[in-house]
Amino acid sequence: MTTALERTAAVTADPRSGAAPRPATVRPRRRFRLTWTRPVLHLIVVVFMVVWFTPVLSLFVTSVRTQSDTAANGWWNAFVQPLFTGYNYQQAMSVIGVGGSLATSLAIAVPVTVLTTVLSALGAYALTRMRFAGRTILSLVLVAMLVIPPQVTLVPMLRFFNATGLQGTIPSVWIYQVGFTIPFGIFLLRGFMASIPQELFESAALDGAGALRVFRSVVLPLSIPVMASLAIMQFLWSWNDLLIPLIFLGGSDMSAPITVQVAGLVQSNGQGESLVMAATFVSILVPLVLVVSLQRYFVRGVLGGAVKG
Repeated sequence: MTTALERTAAVTADPRSGAAPRPATVRPRRRFRLTWTRPVLHLIVVVFMVVWFTPVLSLFVTSVRTQSDTAANGWWNAFVQPLFTGYNYQQAMSVIGVGGSLATSLAIAVPVTVLTTVLSALGAYALTRMRFAGRTILSLVLVAMLVIPPQVTLVPMLRFFNATGLQGTIPSVWIYQVGFTIPFGIFLLRGFMASIPQELFESAALDGAGALRVFRSVVLPLSIPVMASLAIMQFLWSWNDLLIPLIFLGGSDMSAPITVQVAGLVQSNGQGESLVMAATFVSILVPLVLVVSLQRYFVRGVLGGAVKG
């Protein structure tokens, strides 16, 4: 029985082909089986998970311990002599008014996230696929705005909101947070939209689709991963922001966001560390659930622009 190498050599040396015979060389494929790489990668991932999760675990354990135990020894001793209580959470709920604070935080973070994502997508599409005068200058201005510290505009914006009657209202926080995040959102989405193949837009144009239809039917479905990443980042930034709500919502009758409430509890609390830890864990619970549940969408969106043609 002839082997594949012999058959290949016979074909290349066939005189009926009209060509000079060529030596058939078959290079054996080398396979390096590095069996130790997978366990090492798993070990590295586990180490990073432990490093990331340990502060959260210590925060939660401290929040359910009594004040005397917290003052006597470290949080890891709770696993040796477990004594847990929910009193700290009851006190935190009554002290910071967690219901109204969470409602205020959601009323700020959710609209800011939606507005930032939608406006950034529209702006990135316009700068990427539309031709108009001053497009290059506008792009340079947006990039320049990325290096402007938001803190330098606090006083002018505070005067503006006082003059327009927006001071002490939630829309003032919307305007500030959305306005200073849109340049980054456009910069992020523009890089992704620029990598979309031109053939898709040409096909849509041949089918008679207008600019709005192309944006809705072609660009948005392809940009969902990176838009989800932008939405997650914006929600975390808005939820964890302390300075802007503290300045623009100061003096209003509404409940302060939970970050402001926790900061005030840290400054005025005299009842111990456990109560502060309980209030802090309540404040990070929503971002923690969001990051853990939507982590795959965040990674896909961040890597999306790097892997597209």
